[in-house]
Amino acid sequence: MYALQVSTRERCELVDITKRVEDIVRKAGVSEGVCHVFVPHTTAAIIINENADPSVCADILSSLERLVPAHALYTHSEGNSDAHVKAAVIGSSREVFVRGGRLALGRWQGLFFCEFDGPREREVWVEIR
Repeated sequence: MYALQVSTRERCELVDITKRVEDIVRKAGVSEGVCHVFVPHTTAAIIINENADPSVCADILSSLERLVPAHALYTHSEGNSDAHVKAAVIGSSREVFVRGGRLALGRWQGLFFCEFDGPREREVWVEIR
């Protein structure tokens, strides 16, 4: 298993980690298989989405904020309930096929670390089989 360190700067942001995960796949030397990407945090998530136009990330974050507002009547006392809900809705892991020693993502797809309770120092775990 490999661990990536991710530093976030905003409370909510999407960080493109595609190239870093591709580097891990290359170093692992696996030509065909599956790459599993997991976030061991309850207020963060992983998505696969468009990485060509940054406005897509902004749209995702603003849509999530409308669906799960930061300030609502939550009972969790730490003040980050929205972050827990957003992470639960999005999910803590993704799997991507490895073909020809590379991530088998679509033309416009990338892997994003989703921060919902930053800024923080986070980890992403990557396993290739």
